[in-house]
Amino acid sequence: MKYKAYAAQSPTSQLAPTHIPRRVLGTSDVAIEIMYCGVCHSDLHAARGEWPGMRYPLVPGHEIVGRVSAIGASVTKHNVGDLVGVGCMVGSCRHCDSCDEGLEQYCEGPHGWQQTYNGWLDGSGENTYGGYADGITVDEHFVLKITHPESQLAAVAPLLCAGITTWSPLRHWQAGPGKKVGIVGIGGLGHMGVKLAHAMGAHVVAFTTSPAKVQAALELGADEVVVSRNPAEMAAHAKSFDFILNTVAAPHDLDAFMSLLKRDGTMTMVGVPDSPHPSPGVANLIFQRRQLAGSLIGGIAETQEMLDFCAKHGITSDIEMIEMNEIEAAFKRMQKSDVKYRFVIDMATI
Repeated sequence: MKYKAYAAQSPTSQLAPTHIPRRVLGTSDVAIEIMYCGVCHSDLHAARGEWPGMRYPLVPGHEIVGRVSAIGASVTKHNVGDLVGVGCMVGSCRHCDSCDEGLEQYCEGPHGWQQTYNGWLDGSGENTYGGYADGITVDEHFVLKITHPESQLAAVAPLLCAGITTWSPLRHWQAGPGKKVGIVGIGGLGHMGVKLAHAMGAHVVAFTTSPAKVQAALELGADEVVVSRNPAEMAAHAKSFDFILNTVAAPHDLDAFMSLLKRDGTMTMVGVPDSPHPSPGVANLIFQRRQLAGSLIGGIAETQEMLDFCAKHGITSDIEMIEMNEIEAAFKRMQKSDVKYRFVIDMATI
């Protein structure tokens, strides 16, 4: 069986129409007709071969929402016609300590976890193809239930990456009532961080380098907004944060934010820069027992928890819909941060 898709045939080729194979439906598989797919910055990095180990042809897309079109004989969690989602993972070893704890993104199996596109993390086995296609077949364990209204499905798609990438650290470091939480960067990830932290009951302070984004951050749910290039605004928050979620992938001065943490406060990074951040000062950590941490997407159970929380609280991503043949133009705009805040492809246009 083959599906229509858009693929990069090499790091220097643009995404173009093609057909890709899909595996025969296994007993535990769910076949999904893809309705919408979000556009993540990772898709651009991968298509252009900016990360090592990229495999071609490469079909990006790991923010997938669609409808179940068929199920294997042993599938119990999903039925034909259900609205479902698929995020960044479609496989893991399922029996290591991390997988047993529902943290498949840290799978310690021999191949790591299996990416929705580009195959197993260690590069072994066959390639996998992502959501820039009209269908996908995935083991039911890695398929999420969508309970948002059908009218919101396009705006739900980015929750499968941007939503869980911010939800997982906010939950792990216990953002909520009585906590002062900072969100650094107001983009695809940051705008979800603000929405989620606000709905969790935290006092939310958004950080942006752009005064033009102050009003937008307030509208997203921030209680306060700090222009991080303003030393006086930064100094006013010294030693006051319980937790800071830093979504900025570009190299920048981490000490400026570490100094805003209380004793025992944590700043967690979720963006991977293409060159290292300037090294943070160790004294900044030692003298206040502060922590600099990292977090990677989220496990399947917490992704489902996030989707259910968002459905309950009416949370979706702020999106701009595009047609499939507009993807290269969208990539160029994304490189300029010219999107508010996430592109989503209407797969009916493929």
